[in-house]
Amino acid sequence: MNISFDLVQASDPDVYAALQGEEQRQRFGLELIPSENYAFPEVYATNGSVFANKYSEGYPGRRYYGGQQFTDRIETLAVERAKALFRAEHANVQPLSGSPMNQAVYMACLEPGDTILAMDLSHGGHLTHGAPVSCMGKIFNFVRYRTLPPRGDIDYDGLRTTAKQVKPKMVLCGHSSYPRELDYARFRSIADEVGALTMADVSHIGGLIAGGALANPLDAGFDVVTTTTHKSLRGPRGGMILCKSKLAQKIDQAVFPGMQGGPHMNAVAGIAVTLKLAAQPAFRIYAKQVLANASALAQELQQRGCTLITGGTENHLIVIDTIKSFGIDGRVAEKALDDAGLTVNKQVIPDDPHPPLRPSGIRLGTPALTTRGMRESEMAQVAQWMVEAMQSHASATKLEQLSAAVRSLCQRFPVPGL
Repeated sequence: MNISFDLVQASDPDVYAALQGEEQRQRFGLELIPSENYAFPEVYATNGSVFANKYSEGYPGRRYYGGQQFTDRIETLAVERAKALFRAEHANVQPLSGSPMNQAVYMACLEPGDTILAMDLSHGGHLTHGAPVSCMGKIFNFVRYRTLPPRGDIDYDGLRTTAKQVKPKMVLCGHSSYPRELDYARFRSIADEVGALTMADVSHIGGLIAGGALANPLDAGFDVVTTTTHKSLRGPRGGMILCKSKLAQKIDQAVFPGMQGGPHMNAVAGIAVTLKLAAQPAFRIYAKQVLANASALAQELQQRGCTLITGGTENHLIVIDTIKSFGIDGRVAEKALDDAGLTVNKQVIPDDPHPPLRPSGIRLGTPALTTRGMRESEMAQVAQWMVEAMQSHASATKLEQLSAAVRSLCQRFPVPGL
């Protein structure tokens, strides 16, 4: 079933104009935010399908509404595909997004007040890993580990010392702004030493793990792994919890009825489609190219004078210290790059002396560029444009010229599905 956007244009021209504007922005600009990507075209179809009409509280075979024969089918497909792709004993595909996904794990596995050892937000962690402003940060006792200057790698020795001191019930690894691979075996060893559960939030790199380009924490014996289903996986916006069988019932009960009511079955259908596509050989090629592009882009930026946090990258993302590199803060850099058609986000860096809305860095990555079919040769051009934009951040004329050049490149690499 295909509902034309002509209906939206006729009934709500304001929303239609915004839709068209965003489509043009995505077509003719380069998306460099590492947590953003272009969904598989099939996902657009499932998100706008008749499954959007259906309530499905419960789980396959145990629902609280009738008419579930087809919702049960797609959820079962999604669960079985997730287990096969990630080599998981159990999978829950119902979380509405990343935050409730992680909250469900905490509530399933721990008691309020329990200690969780997690990465400090300003050192590359995530808001849902116990930042003081988050609700979970008020319910559980999060103790934070950090990275080491000058390069910015995780301080594993310090993490072990802290774990022995505070005896956490859970050791959590994962990040939103850390450009290096994680040593899952070392995390597991530290957790085992203090009798803690292990959890990995791989939301940023879930697709790269599915594609075999990065290590899978489940292979290292982790108890729980969470991932969003968009980002590098290219699915709909949603969350997924993978865990050992011993935690399956607690996890499922924490998701429903603990954290939410009915799942969004249109998204679950999109997850099922995504997981099938991610199991294909073409996706493994894609995942490896994401890393190759990130490595090439990092090298090109460094050759042009950029200072990178951790000195480079081993995954899909890069963090530039814009103060050291160009004498401008991340907000100024983000605006200049946006005007040039290059979308990034301002980003705090470890021990950042500046506030979050005017931080010392920017964060960028290569999943979306790779989805468009770009390779290492295009990364050199992108790096050059980025440097020119930040060097000429006060010149509207120069930024307009760069935007025109970006637009020309985008026409050679169309967005799939648009």
